[in-house]
Amino acid sequence: MKSILFFIAALLFTTTSKAQQFIDKAVIEYEVNTNLKKTMSNDSWDEMMKENLSDLKISYYTYTFEDNKSVYKFDRWSPKTRIPKHEKDADEENNWYFDFTTGKMNMQKQIVGTNFVITDSIPNIQWKITNEHREIAGYNCRKAVGKIFDDVYLFAFYTDDITISGGPCSVNGLPGMILGLSIPRLYTSFIATKIDLKISNASDIKPITAKKTYDLKELKTLIEEKTKDWYTYGEDKEENKRQKNMFLWNAFL
Repeated sequence: MKSILFFIAALLFTTTSKAQQFIDKAVIEYEVNTNLKKTMSNDSWDEMMKENLSDLKISYYTYTFEDNKSVYKFDRWSPKTRIPKHEKDADEENNWYFDFTTGKMNMQKQIVGTNFVITDSIPNIQWKITNEHREIAGYNCRKAVGKIFDDVYLFAFYTDDITISGGPCSVNGLPGMILGLSIPRLYTSFIATKIDLKISNASDIKPITAKKTYDLKELKTLIEEKTKDWYTYGEDKEENKRQKNMFLWNAFL
């Protein structure tokens, strides 16, 4: 009898130990889908361009983290993606580095063919956590709703089994890792496809260096000055506003 009780106790201890294992370093792969045609305007040039594009722009990114630091960057294109080279360049150059211990971020964003390096504090996103759950890449995730740029809503699923408070691009701030993310106004979704607990490229977790860096306020001022005459053509003012907003949101995401 004692041996049976000992076996049951040992089994319960083992099960509990496994349940309490938390992940503090890994490489997460995301599939990123953007409905490119819906982001385009309805003018004659864009309508003509749509005929030669795939409906979805599908790419894969990796999020590598260790010691409460992370880097998120482009990995490869899906063979299903059929878009011009200039549409791919920015995605391939962009890079996000976060240090959650110091609360600092460092991003490289390609904007109209120029790489800008931004160094600033990690932006604060206000989240509302719900009771909805979903399994992603084998992890139980909880839904949260956030908002950026005043009126752009984020729908995220995060797991607290992965301890870092990160996510794709510059989205962060939940009590665990975001494995699923949807941004309807940018027609884009991110979903974790696999998680590798072995890191072979920890040296990649470092900020981008540049002769000139900007903080978010400086870059916003510069972009607004450079683009003040953009999206003013045609009679569809609402569409012009939509196109300008999407350009700015993507620049700072």
